[in-house]
Amino acid sequence: MRVVIFSDVQANLPAMQEAVERILKWGPDLVVMAGDLVNRGPKSLECLELFDQLRRTRGWLPVQGNHETYILKCAAEAPATPLEAELRRFADWTYAQLRPRIAALTGWPDHLCFHAASAEPAAAQSWVHVTHGTMAGNRDGIGPAVPDAALRGKLPPDIALFVTAHTHRPLERVLDGIPILNVGSVGSPFDGDVRGSFARLEWRGGRWQREIVRFTYDRVRADRDFLASGFIEEGGPLAPILYEEWRQARPLMPHWRRDFEAAVLAGERAPGSAVAEFLSQVGT
Repeated sequence: MRVVIFSDVQANLPAMQEAVERILKWGPDLVVMAGDLVNRGPKSLECLELFDQLRRTRGWLPVQGNHETYILKCAAEAPATPLEAELRRFADWTYAQLRPRIAALTGWPDHLCFHAASAEPAAAQSWVHVTHGTMAGNRDGIGPAVPDAALRGKLPPDIALFVTAHTHRPLERVLDGIPILNVGSVGSPFDGDVRGSFARLEWRGGRWQREIVRFTYDRVRADRDFLASGFIEEGGPLAPILYEEWRQARPLMPHWRRDFEAAVLAGERAPGSAVAEFLSQVGT
């Protein structure tokens, strides 16, 4: 049995198209998209339509990520204050793209489980649990610095493999005998490597063989999509940080929040000037 799990496309259509081509060429029995297909990038509608086509024609399965949760919140709730409206403009820009097809984004599960399609006795111990974060929520990421003690109680028991995403960094580690696999990001890696990633699983010899695949794609076209779509100009003050995160393949938003967000929320700094100062510090 062959399985592919990918995540965090983040509305990067050239990266998704390249990943899809490679996945189809490998010929998996099952494909799971583990969340964050949309938002943070310029082509949310196109990525959703491509995935929905693959879901209908090939049975690909979705899991809800925190960005799907956020966009559905934007669809249901108006901003509470003018400042919130300004800071979430990038997400409302995405929602405006997705509004005609928002039904295709609804009803996705938070978790998905499957087991090896095998008659071997070991198949009973072949269960794989896929979610965007952990059992604690889809914003609860697993990285190398998270201590084991902080993860206990956040993974289900009696599984052969726990598959997660959210951090945009591929990772393999083990917690109390349970292998953990973070599939990284198709469209916006944060490990300094601009190549996208996804995971291939294959049930052989009574266990899941695991491989992280890194791939190149047309970043010139992706850059053009960011610049020509209106995402940066119309997505509000935080959109340039999201663009730089994609361009530099490293997380910047947590640092902006640490150093500038409190002053912005307190009304002491204008969002635009705070972002401009931050970007001058990190380099663009």
